[in-house]
Amino acid sequence: MAAGLLEQGEDAFRRLFKYYKRRQPPPDLSGVLDFSRAQKNFQVLLVPLNVTSISDQDASKAGLQPVCKWKAYSLDGYPGFTFIPDPFLPGWQHYWAKQCLKTYPQKPNVCNLDLHMSPEETTDLWEQSREQLRLKAPDKREAKSLLEKLRWVTLGYHYNWETKKYSPDHYTTFPVDLAYLSEQVAAACGFQQFKAEAGILNYYHFDSSLGIHVDESEMDYSKPLLSFSFGQSAVFLLGGQKRQDPPLPMFMHSGDIMIMSGRSRLLYHAVPRIVPNLEGKAIPSCLERITARDSDSVDTSFGQSAEGDWEICAKYLQNSRVNMTVRQVLGVGQSFPVKSDSESIADSQPNSYHQDPKEENEHK
Repeated sequence: MAAGLLEQGEDAFRRLFKYYKRRQPPPDLSGVLDFSRAQKNFQVLLVPLNVTSISDQDASKAGLQPVCKWKAYSLDGYPGFTFIPDPFLPGWQHYWAKQCLKTYPQKPNVCNLDLHMSPEETTDLWEQSREQLRLKAPDKREAKSLLEKLRWVTLGYHYNWETKKYSPDHYTTFPVDLAYLSEQVAAACGFQQFKAEAGILNYYHFDSSLGIHVDESEMDYSKPLLSFSFGQSAVFLLGGQKRQDPPLPMFMHSGDIMIMSGRSRLLYHAVPRIVPNLEGKAIPSCLERITARDSDSVDTSFGQSAEGDWEICAKYLQNSRVNMTVRQVLGVGQSFPVKSDSESIADSQPNSYHQDPKEENEHK
Protein backbone atom coordinates (compact mmCIF):
# COMPACT_ATOMS: atom_id res chain seq x y z
CA MET A 1 0.00 0.00 0.00
CA ALA A 2 2.70 2.49 1.04
CA ALA A 3 4.86 1.62 -1.98
CA GLY A 4 1.97 2.41 -4.31
CA LEU A 5 1.84 5.96 -3.00
CA LEU A 6 5.26 6.67 -4.48
CA GLU A 7 3.92 6.37 -8.01
CA GLN A 8 1.77 9.47 -7.58
CA GLY A 9 2.95 12.97 -8.28
CA GLU A 10 3.38 14.48 -4.81
CA ASP A 11 6.76 14.68 -3.07
CA ALA A 12 7.54 11.04 -2.17
CA PHE A 13 8.75 11.76 1.35
CA ARG A 14 5.83 14.03 2.15
CA ARG A 15 3.31 11.53 0.83
CA LEU A 16 4.70 8.67 2.91
CA PHE A 17 4.90 10.94 5.94
CA LYS A 18 1.19 11.74 5.62
CA TYR A 19 0.38 8.07 5.06
CA TYR A 20 2.07 6.85 8.26
CA LYS A 21 0.77 9.80 10.26
CA ARG A 22 -2.90 9.45 9.36
CA ARG A 23 -5.40 8.27 11.97
CA GLN A 24 -8.33 7.02 9.91
CA PRO A 25 -7.96 4.61 8.38
CA PRO A 26 -4.74 3.67 10.18
CA PRO A 27 -1.76 2.88 7.98
CA ASP A 28 -0.61 -0.63 7.16
CA LEU A 29 2.60 -1.15 9.16
CA SER A 30 3.49 -4.52 7.62
CA GLY A 31 6.02 -2.88 5.31
CA VAL A 32 7.91 -1.13 8.12
CA LEU A 33 11.38 -2.60 8.63
CA ASP A 34 11.83 -4.19 12.04
CA PHE A 35 15.47 -4.77 12.99
CA SER A 36 14.44 -7.36 15.56
CA ARG A 37 13.60 -9.50 12.51
CA ALA A 38 16.33 -7.98 10.37
CA GLN A 39 17.79 -11.25 9.14
CA LYS A 40 14.78 -11.72 6.88
CA ASN A 41 15.39 -8.51 4.93
CA PHE A 42 17.83 -8.60 2.01
CA GLN A 43 18.58 -4.87 2.44
CA VAL A 44 19.90 -5.36 5.99
CA LEU A 45 23.56 -6.23 6.52
CA LEU A 46 25.48 -7.15 9.67
CA VAL A 47 28.09 -4.58 10.69
CA PRO A 48 31.33 -5.55 12.46
CA LEU A 49 31.91 -3.45 15.58
CA ASN A 50 35.20 -2.48 17.19
CA VAL A 51 35.03 -5.08 19.96
CA THR A 52 38.35 -4.05 21.51
CA SER A 53 37.54 -0.33 21.58
CA ILE A 54 35.93 -0.46 25.03
CA SER A 55 36.37 -2.96 27.82
CA ASP A 56 33.50 -4.96 29.23
CA GLN A 57 33.93 -2.99 32.45
CA ASP A 58 33.61 0.36 30.65
CA ALA A 59 30.56 -0.87 28.74
CA SER A 60 28.98 -2.04 32.00
CA LYS A 61 29.59 1.34 33.61
CA ALA A 62 27.37 2.88 30.91
CA GLY A 63 24.77 0.16 31.36
CA LEU A 64 25.71 -1.69 28.18
CA GLN A 65 26.36 -5.35 27.49
CA PRO A 66 29.86 -6.32 26.32
CA VAL A 67 30.28 -5.12 22.74
CA CYS A 68 30.80 -8.69 21.54
CA LYS A 69 27.15 -9.36 22.41
CA TRP A 70 25.71 -6.43 20.46
CA LYS A 71 24.04 -6.87 17.09
CA ALA A 72 24.69 -4.04 14.66
CA TYR A 73 23.14 -3.60 11.22
CA SER A 74 23.62 -1.35 8.22
CA LEU A 75 21.40 -0.78 5.20
CA ASP A 76 22.35 -1.36 1.59
CA GLY A 77 22.43 2.06 -0.07
CA TYR A 78 22.83 4.00 3.20
CA PRO A 79 26.59 4.03 3.96
CA GLY A 80 27.32 5.27 7.47
CA PHE A 81 23.94 4.30 8.91
CA THR A 82 24.13 1.83 11.81
CA PHE A 83 21.30 0.38 13.88
CA ILE A 84 21.93 -1.40 17.20
CA PRO A 85 18.88 -3.14 18.71
CA ASP A 86 18.75 -2.77 22.51
CA PRO A 87 22.31 -3.42 23.79
CA PHE A 88 21.48 -2.36 27.37
CA LEU A 89 21.94 -4.49 30.45
CA PRO A 90 18.73 -5.43 32.34
CA GLY A 91 17.50 -2.53 34.45
CA TRP A 92 19.55 0.15 32.76
CA GLN A 93 16.82 1.39 30.47
CA HIS A 94 15.10 2.32 33.74
CA TYR A 95 18.07 4.47 34.65
CA TRP A 96 18.25 6.32 31.34
CA ALA A 97 14.49 6.86 31.13
CA LYS A 98 14.56 8.28 34.65
CA GLN A 99 17.39 10.64 33.72
CA CYS A 100 15.33 11.94 30.79
CA LEU A 101 12.27 12.53 32.96
CA LYS A 102 13.71 13.56 36.32
CA THR A 103 17.24 14.86 35.92
CA TYR A 104 17.87 16.33 32.47
CA PRO A 105 14.83 18.68 32.44
CA GLN A 106 16.18 20.45 35.54
CA LYS A 107 17.76 23.89 35.33
CA PRO A 108 20.07 25.16 33.96
CA ASN A 109 19.02 22.99 30.99
CA VAL A 110 16.42 24.52 28.67
CA CYS A 111 12.98 23.17 27.74
CA ASN A 112 9.94 24.20 25.71
CA LEU A 113 8.03 25.20 28.86
CA ASP A 114 10.55 28.01 29.43
CA LEU A 115 8.96 29.85 26.50
CA HIS A 116 5.83 30.73 28.47
CA MET A 117 6.64 29.99 32.11
CA SER A 118 9.00 31.58 34.61
CA PRO A 119 12.21 29.81 35.70
CA GLU A 120 10.69 29.30 39.15
CA GLU A 121 7.72 27.44 37.61
CA THR A 122 9.94 25.08 35.59
CA THR A 123 12.66 24.47 38.17
CA ASP A 124 11.64 20.90 39.06
CA LEU A 125 9.06 19.42 36.67
CA TRP A 126 9.47 15.98 38.21
CA GLU A 127 8.47 16.98 41.74
CA GLN A 128 5.57 19.05 40.44
CA SER A 129 4.27 16.15 38.34
CA ARG A 130 5.04 12.91 40.15
CA GLU A 131 1.97 12.76 42.42
CA GLN A 132 -0.36 13.73 39.59
CA LEU A 133 1.16 11.01 37.38
CA ARG A 134 1.05 8.42 40.14
CA LEU A 135 -2.67 8.95 40.68
CA LYS A 136 -3.60 9.23 37.03
CA ALA A 137 -6.20 6.70 35.95
CA PRO A 138 -5.65 4.87 32.65
CA ASP A 139 -7.88 5.72 29.68
CA LYS A 140 -9.36 8.80 31.36
CA ARG A 141 -9.07 12.35 30.12
CA GLU A 142 -7.44 14.33 32.90
CA ALA A 143 -5.45 17.53 33.13
CA LYS A 144 -1.87 17.05 31.96
CA SER A 145 1.02 17.36 34.37
CA LEU A 146 3.93 19.63 33.47
CA LEU A 147 6.00 16.57 32.66
CA GLU A 148 3.38 15.49 30.11
CA LYS A 149 3.53 18.97 28.55
CA LEU A 150 7.28 18.64 28.07
CA ARG A 151 8.23 18.41 24.39
CA TRP A 152 11.96 19.08 24.26
CA VAL A 153 15.02 19.68 26.43
CA THR A 154 18.42 20.89 25.21
CA LEU A 155 21.76 20.07 26.83
CA GLY A 156 25.32 21.36 26.48
CA TYR A 157 25.36 23.80 23.59
CA HIS A 158 21.67 24.75 23.54
CA TYR A 159 20.20 24.64 20.06
CA ASN A 160 18.42 27.83 18.98
CA TRP A 161 15.30 26.71 17.10
CA GLU A 162 14.86 30.12 15.42
CA THR A 163 18.38 30.68 14.10
CA LYS A 164 19.10 26.91 13.79
CA LYS A 165 22.53 27.53 15.32
CA TYR A 166 24.55 26.81 18.43
CA SER A 167 26.27 29.55 20.38
CA PRO A 168 29.21 29.59 22.81
CA ASP A 169 27.17 32.06 24.88
CA HIS A 170 24.34 29.58 25.38
CA TYR A 171 26.05 26.62 26.99
CA THR A 172 25.68 24.58 30.18
CA THR A 173 27.73 21.60 31.29
CA PHE A 174 26.83 18.48 29.34
CA PRO A 175 25.70 15.59 31.60
CA VAL A 176 28.66 13.41 32.49
CA ASP A 177 26.73 10.14 32.39
CA LEU A 178 25.17 10.78 28.97
CA ALA A 179 28.53 11.88 27.58
CA TYR A 180 30.09 8.66 28.81
CA LEU A 181 27.34 6.49 27.30
CA SER A 182 27.56 8.31 23.96
CA GLU A 183 31.32 8.12 23.77
CA GLN A 184 31.33 4.37 24.47
CA VAL A 185 28.79 3.71 21.71
CA ALA A 186 30.66 5.97 19.29
CA ALA A 187 33.96 4.20 20.04
CA ALA A 188 32.39 0.79 19.39
CA CYS A 189 31.29 2.12 15.98
CA GLY A 190 34.78 3.34 15.12
CA PHE A 191 34.65 6.94 16.39
CA GLN A 192 37.14 6.87 19.26
CA GLN A 193 37.54 10.66 19.44
CA PHE A 194 33.84 11.52 19.60
CA LYS A 195 33.02 14.24 22.14
CA ALA A 196 29.43 14.74 23.30
CA GLU A 197 28.78 18.49 23.24
CA ALA A 198 25.07 18.99 22.52
CA GLY A 199 21.96 16.99 23.19
CA ILE A 200 18.32 17.33 22.19
CA LEU A 201 15.73 15.27 24.04
CA ASN A 202 12.32 14.85 22.39
CA TYR A 203 9.26 13.70 24.33
CA TYR A 204 6.57 12.03 22.22
CA HIS A 205 3.01 10.87 22.91
CA PHE A 206 0.74 8.79 20.70
CA ASP A 207 -0.49 11.95 18.92
CA SER A 208 3.03 13.32 18.35
CA SER A 209 5.17 13.44 15.22
CA LEU A 210 8.40 15.10 14.11
CA GLY A 211 8.55 16.70 10.69
CA ILE A 212 10.91 16.16 7.77
CA HIS A 213 14.31 17.68 8.47
CA VAL A 214 18.07 17.22 8.29
CA ASP A 215 20.50 17.88 11.17
CA GLU A 216 23.03 20.27 9.68
CA SER A 217 23.68 22.87 12.40
CA GLU A 218 26.81 21.21 13.75
CA MET A 219 30.11 22.53 12.41
CA ASP A 220 31.79 19.15 11.89
CA TYR A 221 29.81 16.62 9.86
CA SER A 222 32.54 14.00 10.13
CA LYS A 223 31.30 13.15 13.63
CA PRO A 224 28.26 10.88 14.03
CA LEU A 225 24.82 11.71 15.33
CA LEU A 226 23.65 9.23 17.98
CA SER A 227 20.01 8.55 18.81
CA PHE A 228 18.68 6.59 21.83
CA SER A 229 15.02 5.55 22.28
CA PHE A 230 13.07 4.54 25.40
CA GLY A 231 9.41 3.69 25.91
CA GLN A 232 6.84 3.11 23.17
CA SER A 233 7.90 2.47 19.57
CA ALA A 234 8.16 4.91 16.67
CA VAL A 235 7.98 4.72 12.89
CA PHE A 236 11.14 6.41 11.64
CA LEU A 237 11.51 7.51 8.01
CA LEU A 238 15.04 7.63 6.59
CA GLY A 239 15.25 9.52 3.32
CA GLY A 240 17.97 10.74 1.00
CA GLN A 241 20.04 13.87 0.48
CA LYS A 242 17.11 15.59 -1.24
CA ARG A 243 13.88 16.30 0.59
CA GLN A 244 11.79 14.65 -2.12
CA ASP A 245 13.72 11.35 -2.12
CA PRO A 246 11.47 8.43 -1.06
CA PRO A 247 12.19 7.32 2.53
CA LEU A 248 12.60 3.90 4.06
CA PRO A 249 10.28 3.25 7.05
CA MET A 250 11.64 1.41 10.08
CA PHE A 251 10.68 0.82 13.70
CA MET A 252 12.63 2.20 16.63
CA HIS A 253 11.88 0.23 19.79
CA SER A 254 12.79 0.87 23.40
CA GLY A 255 16.54 0.56 23.95
CA ASP A 256 17.43 0.83 20.26
CA ILE A 257 20.37 2.99 19.21
CA MET A 258 20.80 4.58 15.79
CA ILE A 259 24.00 6.13 14.43
CA MET A 260 24.08 8.42 11.39
CA SER A 261 27.57 9.06 10.06
CA GLY A 262 29.46 9.47 6.79
CA ARG A 263 27.16 9.89 3.80
CA SER A 264 24.14 9.17 6.02
CA ARG A 265 24.93 12.02 8.40
CA LEU A 266 22.97 14.58 6.35
CA LEU A 267 20.03 12.50 5.20
CA TYR A 268 16.48 13.78 5.61
CA HIS A 269 14.47 11.95 8.23
CA ALA A 270 11.25 12.21 10.22
CA VAL A 271 9.03 10.50 12.80
CA PRO A 272 5.44 10.43 11.53
CA ARG A 273 3.96 8.14 14.17
CA ILE A 274 4.32 6.75 17.69
CA VAL A 275 2.85 3.26 18.02
CA PRO A 276 2.21 0.99 21.01
CA ASN A 277 5.06 -1.49 21.40
CA LEU A 278 4.45 -4.49 19.17
CA GLU A 279 4.21 -6.94 22.09
CA GLY A 280 0.85 -5.46 23.08
CA LYS A 281 1.95 -4.78 26.67
CA ALA A 282 1.58 -1.53 28.58
CA ILE A 283 5.35 -1.09 28.42
CA PRO A 284 7.90 -3.19 26.47
CA SER A 285 9.30 -6.36 28.06
CA CYS A 286 12.80 -4.88 28.09
CA LEU A 287 11.46 -2.39 30.65
CA GLU A 288 10.01 -5.19 32.78
CA ARG A 289 13.10 -7.38 33.08
CA ILE A 290 13.56 -6.55 36.74
CA THR A 291 11.13 -5.36 39.37
CA ALA A 292 10.61 -1.70 40.14
CA ARG A 293 12.22 -2.21 43.54
CA ASP A 294 15.32 -3.77 41.99
CA SER A 295 15.44 -1.01 39.38
CA ASP A 296 15.38 1.72 42.00
CA SER A 297 18.44 0.21 43.66
CA VAL A 298 20.52 -0.23 40.51
CA ASP A 299 23.98 0.96 41.47
CA THR A 300 25.30 3.19 38.70
CA SER A 301 28.54 5.11 38.75
CA PHE A 302 26.51 8.27 38.28
CA GLY A 303 23.93 7.96 41.05
CA GLN A 304 20.93 6.00 42.26
CA SER A 305 17.19 6.39 41.74
CA ALA A 306 15.03 7.36 44.69
CA GLU A 307 12.49 4.85 45.95
CA GLY A 308 9.39 4.87 43.77
CA ASP A 309 10.92 6.72 40.80
CA TRP A 310 10.38 3.83 38.41
CA GLU A 311 6.67 3.66 39.24
CA ILE A 312 6.31 7.23 37.94
CA CYS A 313 8.49 6.60 34.89
CA ALA A 314 6.54 3.48 33.96
CA LYS A 315 3.25 5.35 34.24
CA TYR A 316 4.58 8.04 31.91
CA LEU A 317 6.02 5.58 29.38
CA GLN A 318 2.76 3.70 28.99
CA ASN A 319 1.71 6.44 26.57
CA SER A 320 5.02 8.02 25.61
CA ARG A 321 8.42 7.70 24.05
CA VAL A 322 11.60 9.57 24.91
CA ASN A 323 14.41 10.07 22.40
CA MET A 324 17.90 11.42 23.11
CA THR A 325 20.07 12.64 20.24
CA VAL A 326 23.69 13.49 20.99
CA ARG A 327 26.02 15.45 18.73
CA GLN A 328 29.54 16.82 18.58
CA VAL A 329 29.28 20.45 17.52
CA LEU A 330 32.92 21.45 16.94
CA GLY A 331 35.68 19.54 15.21
CA VAL A 332 39.25 19.41 16.48
CA GLY A 333 40.69 22.94 16.43
CA GLN A 334 37.37 24.50 15.40
CA SER A 335 35.80 27.46 17.15
CA PHE A 336 32.58 29.38 16.70
CA PRO A 337 32.64 32.23 14.16
CA VAL A 338 32.56 35.77 15.51
CA LYS A 339 28.96 36.99 15.60
CA SER A 340 27.55 40.38 14.69
CA ASP A 341 25.57 42.34 17.29
CA SER A 342 22.26 41.37 15.67
CA GLU A 343 23.19 37.67 15.77
CA SER A 344 24.12 37.97 19.43
CA ILE A 345 20.74 39.53 20.19
CA ALA A 346 18.95 36.78 18.27
CA ASP A 347 20.81 34.10 20.20
CA SER A 348 19.70 35.63 23.48
CA GLN A 349 16.00 35.68 22.58
CA PRO A 350 13.57 32.94 23.67
CA ASN A 351 13.10 30.51 20.82
CA SER A 352 10.42 28.12 19.68
CA TYR A 353 10.47 24.53 18.55
CA HIS A 354 12.32 23.82 15.30
CA GLN A 355 9.26 22.51 13.55
CA ASP A 356 8.59 23.82 10.07
CA PRO A 357 5.29 25.76 10.32
CA LYS A 358 4.11 23.98 7.17
CA GLU A 359 4.28 20.63 8.96
CA GLU A 360 0.66 20.88 10.14
CA ASN A 361 0.99 21.06 13.92
CA GLU A 362 3.35 18.09 14.10
CA HIS A 363 4.84 17.48 17.54
CA LYS A 364 2.45 20.03 19.05
